[in-house]
Amino acid sequence: MSQAKHGLARAREICEDRAQRVRDLKEEGGTVMGYLCIYPPLEMVTALGMTPYRVFGNMREPVTEADRGLPVAFCPFVRSCLDLGVKKEYEFVDGMVATHACDAMEKAAHVWERMVEHPYFHFIEIPTKVNSRAEAVFKGELLAFKKTLEHFARQEMSSEKLKDAIALHNEQRSLVRDLYELRKPDPPLISGPETLLMLKAAMSLPVGEANALLREVIEEVRTREEGPKAGLPRLLVWGSIVDDVRLMELIEKAGCNVVVDDTCVGSRAYWKDVDVTADPIDGITHHYLADIKCARTFFEVAESEKSPISKDRSSDLDARFGYLKHMVDGWNVDGALVQSVKYCDTHGFDVPDVREYFSSIGVPNIYLEHDYTEGSLAPLRTRVQGFLEMIA
Repeated sequence: MSQAKHGLARAREICEDRAQRVRDLKEEGGTVMGYLCIYPPLEMVTALGMTPYRVFGNMREPVTEADRGLPVAFCPFVRSCLDLGVKKEYEFVDGMVATHACDAMEKAAHVWERMVEHPYFHFIEIPTKVNSRAEAVFKGELLAFKKTLEHFARQEMSSEKLKDAIALHNEQRSLVRDLYELRKPDPPLISGPETLLMLKAAMSLPVGEANALLREVIEEVRTREEGPKAGLPRLLVWGSIVDDVRLMELIEKAGCNVVVDDTCVGSRAYWKDVDVTADPIDGITHHYLADIKCARTFFEVAESEKSPISKDRSSDLDARFGYLKHMVDGWNVDGALVQSVKYCDTHGFDVPDVREYFSSIGVPNIYLEHDYTEGSLAPLRTRVQGFLEMIA
């Protein structure tokens, strides 16, 4: 792959062949660690000199092999990931780490371990509530992960290495937040599809290279003359996986600007830094359990275990979705697209409540469901166009 391209052109080049750069790294003696979802602590992978590589599905590839391990009425994104794994699309990764991000991911992870051969595989359980007991359990899981990772890498993960890795990943979080700041003006300086393209590229590179590319893209879009159009409705996209740039392009081509998102390939993993604690595992534990606002974790009204938990409906909704108000106000959002892949129970159960919350703060919203196939895109276009006509 050519190294001559820079900024968004380089990000697009990487996404056209995501495996090429990590294949080059392997030829140089590097180790590539595949991961599913945003919950594996990438700092621990980076601390041992490995490159974390995000595993995605492919909406254009028919699922044929995953049927041997997963039912048809199952998360289509997870089925696609497993299907590609069985077809050896990810044979270049040296190991895989998966988490209990949801029940579908847990099932697929254990099937993956049996159907796809890798020298290393580790599964991390994650509690679904946030309190001191849950953090203690989760820290135990991360310590077990640390032990197997050190054995695989044949080196110790010292506190110094881990703190250096935390600093690198916190730098990336800061850069992504800077990128999202560029979407606040009207017109935004960078589009929704371009942002997704950049983040997918970042999830395909060593963190240091990804940070350098982020800086290039930020500088490029700040100074370019042509970009998104002004005066269009400004939308927030919430929900499950959006890893195909064409879906984001479809939404914007309907006549709007996607100015912010709350998805696991978008902003969800980047809003807060990992605190640097005396034992760096403590900061990582708290961050991945409490800081990431995903439907898989239930956030109660009262964070203190000694405080009575309010049963008031509005307080409950605010505890679970109040962070979205910051996005609505900060990015001047006109409407919200609540979307999910079919059979995603994790987000599906939250859809009525998050829509109620959006309505309670005066944000028009619509729910879109698709089956993670190329053929599902055309009907979505019609629904987005209808929604935009309602809020224009």
